[in-house]
Amino acid sequence: MASREFLKILSSARLGDVSAQQKLAQAYLTGAFKTPIQPANALIWFEKSYFSITNHVLENKTSSDAEIFDLISQVANIPLAETFNSPAFAFGWSSFWRLAESGDASDFNFAAKWQLVDLLINPVNQEIQTQLFDWLKKKPSSSTPKKIASLDFSSIQKIARQYLQDLAESNSSFASNAKELLIKLQPKNEALSSLWQVWLNEQNEDALIQSAELGLTIAKLTLGLRLAQLDERVEVAETKSNASLKKAAYWLELAAKDGDRDAWYALGEIYRRPQFSGYNAVESDRAIDRAADLGHPQAQLRKGANLWRKREKNEEKVRGLQASYWVWQAHQQGVPEAKELLSKILESCPNPKLNEWFELAQCAEQAINHHAEHKLDEDWLLLCHRIIIANQFNFSKAELLLSEVGQLQHEHCVVVDIRWELPKILPRLIQIETIQQRRALLAAGKAFAGSEIGLEGNLRQRRYRFDRVTKWLTNTFSKNQVGVEVD
Repeated sequence: MASREFLKILSSARLGDVSAQQKLAQAYLTGAFKTPIQPANALIWFEKSYFSITNHVLENKTSSDAEIFDLISQVANIPLAETFNSPAFAFGWSSFWRLAESGDASDFNFAAKWQLVDLLINPVNQEIQTQLFDWLKKKPSSSTPKKIASLDFSSIQKIARQYLQDLAESNSSFASNAKELLIKLQPKNEALSSLWQVWLNEQNEDALIQSAELGLTIAKLTLGLRLAQLDERVEVAETKSNASLKKAAYWLELAAKDGDRDAWYALGEIYRRPQFSGYNAVESDRAIDRAADLGHPQAQLRKGANLWRKREKNEEKVRGLQASYWVWQAHQQGVPEAKELLSKILESCPNPKLNEWFELAQCAEQAINHHAEHKLDEDWLLLCHRIIIANQFNFSKAELLLSEVGQLQHEHCVVVDIRWELPKILPRLIQIETIQQRRALLAAGKAFAGSEIGLEGNLRQRRYRFDRVTKWLTNTFSKNQVGVEVD
């Protein structure tokens, strides 16, 4: 469970606090505050901090090169290869090259060079390198520094090999790792690459087996999938004998230990096969969960669907929240089936014009924009923010008055839970679908973060204030000067 201090930092980071964003990134990187170590999340928050700083520079027209370089220097500690599927990878890719090409002999420079070496030429990351080759062809040149953008992938790898040689000859903490990798890249690895190329060009089974035996991850995965007769999407092609499945599981387990998400997903499939002597539903779920954690789209859907089926048994404060997160992740990666399941878990209200608070919300926006002119009290301003959010997410009047605004937003949805005052009203999960919805939540979050606890009073006081504010809003801002009917 997240610590109170972590949640406080997370709240400030979401509101745009640069220092909090960097602290949150460091927590995901080091495990501080009992936070699970997640390099991809660390990189995302470093990127958010970078944009916060650069936006501040643009708005204030002041130079902040030192602040930006200090931030990028912190990025050097992130294992770049583990963030390849992160939405912030382009930022990390650019930042590491910027540090590596800085020309100084600092720890950050050595760290950046080592991470680029590990990503670009370490055999362990050969599958990622193949994906990176495709990624570089699709990404705009702005994602890569000018010096690197003009080079092809093999030339970039040559630069990485030179970095490796420099690291091996340096006195940095990465020298021993660099020397070990140099040994791995000796002729044995050239022979391994040659074997793999023979398999790709000629589909020579012996070459595939030798590549797998020599430790090539993608070869282990390929051999395991072939033995289990699973196609590229890891779906069952036809029934296989137990002997073949045991061999397939052996190779897939080896690939999974290397961190291959497709191998974990395939293992999850095999453990569920009735003809497999190692049939184990628990291990199947564990393998699928591991694949989901590594970003496998179908595994994320499976994990979400599994959590949704077991929602009555799961001990979570709001049923379906975990399930919705994983299904949403799959949906973000383009899994068609995820959209239908997501619609069953999360409510959707992307068009605020269809909601009952629309006209009142327009008046509330005008009141916020001219609050100094009308000398509005803080409690009235907070209620205006509540009305805007209620319109964006189609709240009931009770939800409008009682929802904990600071706790509404999650990464993918809004959680409306007012059981603290009305125990019989069940929580609702509503998908965040538009920029306007996120802006409304951000603005309200900032307003409520700076307010005094207890300022809004109890339910009776909130109802009374609601009647006064809505009457004033419609009389002051409504074009038709039509009163709003309230309960």
